[in-house]
Amino acid sequence: MMKLFFKKNIIREFFSYFWVAIVAFLVNYLCLYILSDFLRINYIISNIISFIFGLTINYILSKKYVFKSGNINKKTEFMIYAFIGVIGLLIDTCVLWFFTEKVHIYHMISKVISTGITFIWNFAARKIFYYFISKR
Repeated sequence: MMKLFFKKNIIREFFSYFWVAIVAFLVNYLCLYILSDFLRINYIISNIISFIFGLTINYILSKKYVFKSGNINKKTEFMIYAFIGVIGLLIDTCVLWFFTEKVHIYHMISKVISTGITFIWNFAARKIFYYFISKR
């Protein structure tokens, strides 16, 4: 399984996923800012809502530009992708809360930190997922 992360196309996939993640992050970040700072919705609730928008953008762009799924059922694929995303949301929200509440960093800066950590989880988990479905 370790050779999964040392294949030639891993660098291309990583950078493709990185650019997709940047676009998804911008959507997520903008939504968080609008919901929490303009509409005054609690930053944790705002984060959950904005993460869903970012996850949707990430899924659409990743399907088109990064990971190829072959003949897997699209509903099943999205459910697994969403499951990975929910774990990512938990990581993102916990890190966001920790840096905001315990380290006392402005939540929009904490979001950048939490996104960086979550990015690593999301890429690795999705890479493993698409690796295994491509072996079917």
